[in-house]
Amino acid sequence: MRHTTMPSQGALPALAERRELIVDGTRFSVVEAGRGEPALLLHGYPQSLLTWRHQIAPLAQTHRVVAPDWLGWGASERRFDQPPRYWAEVARLGALLDALDMPACNLIAHDYGCFLALGLMARHPERVLRLALLNARAHRRFPPATYAMFAVIRAAALVPRVQRLAEQLPLGTLHRRLMRPHIARGSFDATLLEHYVGWLDEREGRRWLLHFFRHYQLGLQPELVAALPRISCPASVIWGDRDPFCPWAIAEDLAQRIPHATLTRIEGASHFVMEERPAEVLTSLQALLRRPARLPHPPPSG
Repeated sequence: MRHTTMPSQGALPALAERRELIVDGTRFSVVEAGRGEPALLLHGYPQSLLTWRHQIAPLAQTHRVVAPDWLGWGASERRFDQPPRYWAEVARLGALLDALDMPACNLIAHDYGCFLALGLMARHPERVLRLALLNARAHRRFPPATYAMFAVIRAAALVPRVQRLAEQLPLGTLHRRLMRPHIARGSFDATLLEHYVGWLDEREGRRWLLHFFRHYQLGLQPELVAALPRISCPASVIWGDRDPFCPWAIAEDLAQRIPHATLTRIEGASHFVMEERPAEVLTSLQALLRRPARLPHPPPSG
């Protein structure tokens, strides 16, 4: 059974149309608004496309904006026969672009979405017109405390007998405790938090989260590190500098490694920066989208 709590804070704009797509045999729920050059908005863990609710309508004034619920999150399908291994997830992102008829797009990504976006950038740079990266582990490891927490969940998921015990754990309560301080920051309210994590109160939801972590890559991805200096499209690194999960040092490292990347420091903001400080994030995204983009397929010489 899927958790059905509806968000109360900043619901999607009326102009946004929610529809479903079948991608790689899996049902994706997406919201689409506007016309023009395409922009794909990728959310992070453990959220849904609603994390972009403040930015969708303003960006849709000039662009075709598409925000998906990623496989297993939000209203998209949760399946156990398609392991979410990293490069399979990156390939799935390419398949989603194909299903949306997007040969290339502006790619705007947060957290886990950023992790996938860098994989697409590494293997298919021609598909990205401009790139925005917001508060993520990106090409690095998590800080020790976050790494340890995820490593324990992953270790439990790898041993069937332990996994059955882990399925009884109050994972919904754990996530609420970790995310509740962000209610005071104004990132989201209690009802929207329930939309994000309430499904973890159900055993099937907990089982799927363990399935996700069984395949999640906690270590460094050398291919991503090697690809950063080769990024040739306009890029923007936008970061809340009080993020306990993805510290400011990651943003500085990204901006140093990516040629001509701009770096926007949103002082005092935490991890869910586009929800906590939506206007500042929007201003930075609009500035990126005004930068000239390289052609996705350069014309032949001569």
